[in-house]
Amino acid sequence: MRTSRRLFLSGASALAVAMVANAASAQDVIDDILKSSARGNWDDQFDARASEGGKVASTLPIFSLQTVAFTEQAVAQYQNIVAQGGWGEVPATKKLQLGVDDPDVVPLRKRLMIAGDLAQSAGISTSFDSYVDAAVKRFQARHGLPADGAMGKYTYAAMNVSAQIRLGQLETNLQRLREKAGTLGSRYVLVDIPAAQIEAVENDRVVLRHTAIVGKIDRQTPVVNSKINEIIVNPYWNAPVSIVRKDIIPLMRKNPDYLKDSHIRLFAPDGSEVDPMNVDWSTDDAEKYRFRQDPGSGNAMASVKINFPSPDGVYMHDTPQQSLFGKMMRFDSSGCVRVQNVRDLVTWILRDTPGWDRQHFEATIKTGENTPVQVVNPVPVHFLYLSAWSTGPGVVQFRDDVYALDGASELQITSSL
Repeated sequence: MRTSRRLFLSGASALAVAMVANAASAQDVIDDILKSSARGNWDDQFDARASEGGKVASTLPIFSLQTVAFTEQAVAQYQNIVAQGGWGEVPATKKLQLGVDDPDVVPLRKRLMIAGDLAQSAGISTSFDSYVDAAVKRFQARHGLPADGAMGKYTYAAMNVSAQIRLGQLETNLQRLREKAGTLGSRYVLVDIPAAQIEAVENDRVVLRHTAIVGKIDRQTPVVNSKINEIIVNPYWNAPVSIVRKDIIPLMRKNPDYLKDSHIRLFAPDGSEVDPMNVDWSTDDAEKYRFRQDPGSGNAMASVKINFPSPDGVYMHDTPQQSLFGKMMRFDSSGCVRVQNVRDLVTWILRDTPGWDRQHFEATIKTGENTPVQVVNPVPVHFLYLSAWSTGPGVVQFRDDVYALDGASELQITSSL
């Protein structure tokens, strides 16, 4: 019994000594980390103290007069950057991210400092620390990229566009801003096509911001200035001739049951319904018919359609393919604009329309019945093309010039990768 007690006490003593030694060792590790010259501040947050510019997130509308002033400042900033030699290329050979120690982090740090995403006080080292992580996320947010802090191919491509090209992009888009800023009204909806983004603006403030899907390069979303005058709950979808020609006819040649499976009915010019089995799908004769999809969960516009007069026949709508909004490059439509969280936008549009609060709107969707609603106080809607702007000191936004309207092939990043 005494032996056991003696063993227990000696074991406990040894354990206590080990714990003290481990604690001291752990403290030594922590002290080494805290004293490290390469580390970033753990208190730093993305978009806060890591940069020398303002916050990327903003409620300032893209087409405001303040944006014009900030973009003019950005042009002056980039003229100065170009005059001083621009920035060097960051080697695009590795996936640099937080925790990496690599010589390529040095040119990355320099590049981020020149554009103002990384504070000069962060210093130059080979360490991809929390300062660099926050700066890369800020850069990504300014370029419409997923802000994950990892250096992937799209981040490298955006980063290695020269300062001279970026200056030209800013100057081109400043002219577009000057033409339209301050003229869109006190309450309006903006679709910025290259940003694939929607703003609901009221009293010079963004009250709602939505991710969008816009037109493919070969089926471009047009510039539009109109007024939203109708909301259709549980809409029919009438396929445009371009989709009939490019998509539906080839699909019918492969699968004769495609129309039936998709709940699409065929109508002759006189309004009579046509049996698809009586159409010669080996020719383009079907283009003369109207293709109408019934309302329902599989409808191409899902729950709602936002209508406005347009010479191109485009509109905004919901979609059953919600996963598309998670894509980085959202240029997938045939010209119309799909809206994420579209019910929030519709509720805002219908605010002045009696009897159409959110509750009634949702209840109508559940009925599955096609229900047109005339909008009281039609809301101006603008589809515009802007790929570069600034919403604050040091907050310069760039987007892919997806339709090649800015005059430099280097700016069509997605089509070159």
